[in-house]
Amino acid sequence: MKQPVSYPKRGRGFARAATLVQSRVRSASEGRGFAETRLLTHWAEIVGEATAQSAQPVNVTYGKGGMGATLTLLTTGAMAPMLDMQREQIREKVNACYGYRAISRVRITQTAPTGFAEGRAAFTQAPKAPAKPDPQVLAQAAEVSRDVASDDLRMALEALATNVLSKHKS
Repeated sequence: MKQPVSYPKRGRGFARAATLVQSRVRSASEGRGFAETRLLTHWAEIVGEATAQSAQPVNVTYGKGGMGATLTLLTTGAMAPMLDMQREQIREKVNACYGYRAISRVRITQTAPTGFAEGRAAFTQAPKAPAKPDPQVLAQAAEVSRDVASDDLRMALEALATNVLSKHKS
């Protein structure tokens, strides 16, 4: 019979999931040369949605002097010429994330749409617009929350009820 695993107690209450995995994410990203983990976690916000859908940061390599790093981006073969024209803008946006001129070069690596075996870089299409819920579902959701006095709470309950009632049954 296995003994339950006990974790050291860190204060009172629950711990945020981000703090539990923060050290592992940092060590994994530092292994690929990313001193700033925000570059990986907020890639779409840094370079924009269109660029983030067509390219992913792979690693950062540093020269002998420590300054003037090279950022390697992974993209599909069809998008490489488009990214090549945006190199300077990407470099400026990434350097703004770092707060100084950390990246001096952007290198673009082409791959198939499914990516390398190690990276499994799957580039997704733009997200589809959410379908409008059925009017009958909206009426049921309004009925569930009609007795709630607070407007904010009533709207939140209606949204929750709409989501629950409109889920497809598997």
